[in-house]
Amino acid sequence: MNVRKDLLYTEEHEWVAVENGIATVGITDYAQGELGDIVFIELPDVDDETTQMDPFGTIEAVKAVSDLFAPLSGKIVEVNLRLADTPELINQNPYGEGWMVKIKLSDISELDSLLSPEEYTDKIS
Repeated sequence: MNVRKDLLYTEEHEWVAVENGIATVGITDYAQGELGDIVFIELPDVDDETTQMDPFGTIEAVKAVSDLFAPLSGKIVEVNLRLADTPELINQNPYGEGWMVKIKLSDISELDSLLSPEEYTDKIS
């Protein structure tokens, strides 16, 4: 399982990369491995608002359907539309082409509540 050192993580297995006040969000390699083959994803619309730790979508795999939780509060500024037709990108490349949404942060201090790579590794070990 791959835990990238340049990302932050949530207890619910989302990863976050922040650049210029925009957070790119996806699910971790561990999460996609636990879910198995992903067959469908429901994501919010651009301009939707998120609140930290509220559900913002669902992910459906052969094994289960799970909620996706917003790691940070803000406004959705981009959605990975490729996932509608090719949700398996999440399995193939969860930290790259399998990203889900981009959020313009409304409260940068929320980053302090996310897990470091080391804390996330300890959680899943």
